[in-house]
Amino acid sequence: MKNREEYIDKMTAQLKEWSRKIDELEFKARAARADAGITYANRIQDMKTKREAVAKRLQELKGAGNEVWESMTAGVEAAWDEFKHAFTEAKDKFKKTG
Repeated sequence: MKNREEYIDKMTAQLKEWSRKIDELEFKARAARADAGITYANRIQDMKTKREAVAKRLQELKGAGNEVWESMTAGVEAAWDEFKHAFTEAKDKFKKTG
């Protein structure tokens, strides 16, 4: 596996990019119809919660000792997968409802 700092840097950069994408969806949600806006707001909040879980896992990983960091990446990856799934689901829903 890549070294620890490369992995953390890569995941941090990806997290920033996905945060930007959430901001874009949030902007679109504000412009949506009132009833759809509530659904969007709920989905966006879910994504933000999952994003924070990824960020927390990354912080834990940064503080982990060299002997355990690789085993901790599984938790980061699981949180990341949940976040991506929530984002993709929300984005698809936004496309369908306009």
